[in-house]
Amino acid sequence: MLVPAHIKEELSTFVELTPEQIAFYDTNRYIKVKQVLSSETLQFFNEQISQQVAQMNTEHTALEDRTTYGKAFLQLFNLWLENDVVKELVFSKRIAKIAADLMQTSVARLYHDQALFKEAGGGITPWHADQYYWPLSSDKTITAWIPLQATPLEMGPLEFSAGSHRLVEGRELAIGDESEAIIQKKLRVTDFEHVIEAFDAGEISFHSGWVFHRAGANTTNEMRKVMTVIYMDENMILKQPENKNQETDWHKWCPGAEVVREIDTPLNPILYSSK
Repeated sequence: MLVPAHIKEELSTFVELTPEQIAFYDTNRYIKVKQVLSSETLQFFNEQISQQVAQMNTEHTALEDRTTYGKAFLQLFNLWLENDVVKELVFSKRIAKIAADLMQTSVARLYHDQALFKEAGGGITPWHADQYYWPLSSDKTITAWIPLQATPLEMGPLEFSAGSHRLVEGRELAIGDESEAIIQKKLRVTDFEHVIEAFDAGEISFHSGWVFHRAGANTTNEMRKVMTVIYMDENMILKQPENKNQETDWHKWCPGAEVVREIDTPLNPILYSSK
């Protein structure tokens, strides 16, 4: 299937952020931006990504028999390598420019994409910081969290601890029951605001690698469908992995990259540049 010309045009048309939005992100390391995608574009990619997830999904264990992590979502990676239509969304200059502007860099390079589908009845996504998993040397990283439908609180939208990128404790925890308990306890005694809000259709959030976030359970009868794209600065250096997850990520998402060298592999193309 070809992506309709007007949808391709939308994905390549820039959204200009205000100085206030960039300042808000710089302080809180998360932001929600409304009306990034039109209803028609959202529905188009909802259908295409859903079909691709169905083809790639190998999880057939009943929800009640899975771990907390397994109950959180179906997780499929680098759909852009499998589907040229989905690639159009992942490679969107519209979204990548927002990412670069928020990181305050001139370039946004792809780290990887992933679909996160929380099934009807799916459990919580525990508190965590993404960059625990990433062998990346700086915090010039950002994730675009793209709900493929309006996402009410009952569906388990992403929640943020605003400004918690400044908190070091908990960064060493993988996502799971332990991270949920320990980080939640720590955040309770801090001044970081816990932001829990529904997402409108077409609204996208952006968050940095070290800000703590979670999601509630999906108590509806519908799948909560989300596509994510993770970006990094053009000059990101691969650091010596500090845990097994970072070792795995290195070889999976940056194959061939060398420690203490700039990450520039075929799997990590530049998606936006103002140069």
